Amino acid sequence: MTTIFRSLILVMLAALLGACQTTPKEEWTSLFNGESLEGWEAMEHPESFKVEDGMIVCNGKRAHLFYTGGKQRGIFRNFELKALVKTEPGANSGIFIHSKKQEKGWPLKGYEVQVNNSYAGTGSFKELKKTGSLYGIRNVYYPTAEDNEWFEIHVRVVENQVAVFIDGKQVVDYIQPDDPYRPRNDKYKVLDRGQIALQAHDPGSKTYFKDIQIKELPEGEKKKVPVSKEWDQRITRLHMDNFPVVDLHVHLKGGLTIDQATHNSMKLGINYGIAPNCGLKFPVTDDGSLYAYMDTVKGQPIFRGMQAEGREWVTLFSPEAIAQFDYVFTDAMTWTDDQGRRMRLWIPDEVFVDDEQHFMDQLVGKIEAIVSQEPIDIYVNPTFLPTVIADKYEELWTDERIDRLVKVLADNGVALEINSRLKLPSEKILRRAKEAGVKFTFGTNNVTPNFGRLDYSLEMAEKLGLSYHDMFLPKPEGKKPVQIKGLPDEITG
Repeated sequence: MTTIFRSLILVMLAALLGACQTTPKEEWTSLFNGESLEGWEAMEHPESFKVEDGMIVCNGKRAHLFYTGGKQRGIFRNFELKALVKTEPGANSGIFIHSKKQEKGWPLKGYEVQVNNSYAGTGSFKELKKTGSLYGIRNVYYPTAEDNEWFEIHVRVVENQVAVFIDGKQVVDYIQPDDPYRPRNDKYKVLDRGQIALQAHDPGSKTYFKDIQIKELPEGEKKKVPVSKEWDQRITRLHMDNFPVVDLHVHLKGGLTIDQATHNSMKLGINYGIAPNCGLKFPVTDDGSLYAYMDTVKGQPIFRGMQAEGREWVTLFSPEAIAQFDYVFTDAMTWTDDQGRRMRLWIPDEVFVDDEQHFMDQLVGKIEAIVSQEPIDIYVNPTFLPTVIADKYEELWTDERIDRLVKVLADNGVALEINSRLKLPSEKILRRAKEAGVKFTFGTNNVTPNFGRLDYSLEMAEKLGLSYHDMFLPKPEGKKPVQIKGLPDEITG
């Protein structure tokens, strides 16, 4: 064998080895040419879809536009999908994945990635699921995008995992079990393979899509489900019932970071509201520190809550600054008694109970003043008693005092927190509140990064038969308490 021939063989082997070691680069493919609906097929009401100025416009009677083009007739298994989307106020739409073309009705197969920034529902049904939700499976209840502004939806599907990103921020990370909970009518809402479809919801809903691209991905390994079968079934059942599983009382304490909280949120299927402590001698003390805090959570996939501390908080912040938060909550754990002694009820050395009945009368009076005068959405850590009298909870929270508490909440439209860490209020008080039409929230008020799974909150919700109609979610801009009530000059009572 000549030297030249040996060299040629070595070059060919090197090239072959290099080719074997190089993974072919997956390419993005456009599904929409910007000019026509070539490759797409509209079902039920084709007139609900048209192309304008390089956009697919979804507007009209309920209909679905299926992508059926390409060599595979639109059938995909593992892929990444990106689209730019814009909604007009009141629009409701969606992107279906792993679906199947059907003549009419809502697609029975696959999952829908929700598009809804401001649609509130029709009739008695209140639509709570916001843009980015894996509809009815892992819902997102906080706002992720705005009407009249383009935003990007990015969906990644690999085997049994679906990830959803809005403008680059992940909001869903769902790993489907081998035998997921699905009622009979929803048995086909699973990952398999299938088509992509866009939704037109009704004539009052107008949504725009453009730059729709897909990148097929190779087979991957199935991911291990990070929660128990029992939890997955419980949480999925609640999401399918439109029940907002939201912990609105989370603090970045004990080293907890927003990234850790959002990871936990996606793992468990619980949405979170994260709140700083705002008040005298707390981390947020004025408008400047309030705006500085808001800059740190801008764009994060959470609700933004304000914990108003002490009774002085109404003098420290402007209404405009307070309205930057999605909601405001407070408690009756800090107040000054009729002898001028400022108490913090969770600190034994700062509690003064000279007479139990007199103390309770003062406490209930303070609750009435706080709820009726301060511009808050939620009363939290409810019915908390200091350690010195905590063992007399049932005795001291008399029917008359419960009636006063429930009445002031109902009269002022303030929600009552079901606190899981403190296991408050009692079932008896919660039942009275439900009878009076009071709305509820779930909360933890964590002091460590391990803040649990809302066990007490969910237990009480099941015992009381709460539905999503009984639950509070943050009010839209212009309807927040501080924008309606303003701030009092002082708290009396």
